Amino acid sequence: MLWPRGEIAAANAAAAAGTVYTMSHGSTVKIEDLAAAVQGKLWMQVFPYKDRGLTENFVERAHGAGYQALVLTIDNQVLGQRERDLRNGFTVPPRFGLGGLLDMAFHLRWILRMAHAPKLAMANYEREGDTGIFSIGARIGGWMDPSASWKEVEWLRSVWNRPLLLKGVLHPDEARRAVALGVDGIIVSNHGGRQLDIVPASIQALPAVVGAVRGKIPVLLDGGVRRGGDVVKAMALGATACLIGRPHLWGVAVAGEEGVARVLEIYRSEIDRIMALCGWDRLDQIDRSVLFDPDGKPESVLSAISRKMTSMLR
Repeated sequence: MLWPRGEIAAANAAAAAGTVYTMSHGSTVKIEDLAAAVQGKLWMQVFPYKDRGLTENFVERAHGAGYQALVLTIDNQVLGQRERDLRNGFTVPPRFGLGGLLDMAFHLRWILRMAHAPKLAMANYEREGDTGIFSIGARIGGWMDPSASWKEVEWLRSVWNRPLLLKGVLHPDEARRAVALGVDGIIVSNHGGRQLDIVPASIQALPAVVGAVRGKIPVLLDGGVRRGGDVVKAMALGATACLIGRPHLWGVAVAGEEGVARVLEIYRSEIDRIMALCGWDRLDQIDRSVLFDPDGKPESVLSAISRKMTSMLR
């Protein structure tokens, strides 16, 4: 909705930066078309639907198109009370009030660009006979399975022979169960705070999950990663990597592929600058010992800088 075939633009920028692009189930580009257009690492996001055949359709198509991993989202089986959407009047299908119409009127370049774009659609839902983004969006909540459990994880593990990641984990017990079931990676995520607004921030939940996994599989972080410093903090707490959602959307809305490339470059440059200022030469030097401790324990960012300066003076 932000840029014509915006998923391809974002995925190409990710590939050029040497990182991974995860395709949404609700993409406006087909699973197969994205894989054909992008020479990079691709993962595919799926849900546990009431109709297991629908989930299986996504799995088979992702496998056939060469996607390297599946990301199973486990915290959206019941739609949250998204109060920001309610305040903004965002509904599916949309109902445009005066504020929304005025907002569009001030973004004429977007209107002209989208007027020449392919029709907006949730392209991957062709099996349902109607791919319209608004008609599918109005029905998709009813397809989610409120009774989804670990059985769905076991089943997906049995039909997908490539890496499988579980997204939406916040509790260490969930992490241990995922490891026992053969999941290949965990994504600590609170769904941007949109699903259940009383849960902790993802980075608050991260240490306990890392501790529960005990290095057996990678732990990734999603949610609230807005600066390179956020990535460094997550890595210090044990994250292998971070996912970004909204920031890359801001980039694609402004300038398509170039916009996403710029967002990724900002992250990379900020991470590099922080490492230089703290005296770290390699990413594997970033661990809990570099975190500031208000209780005055020996290891902190300040002590790391002090050690670096001392070594330079010698």
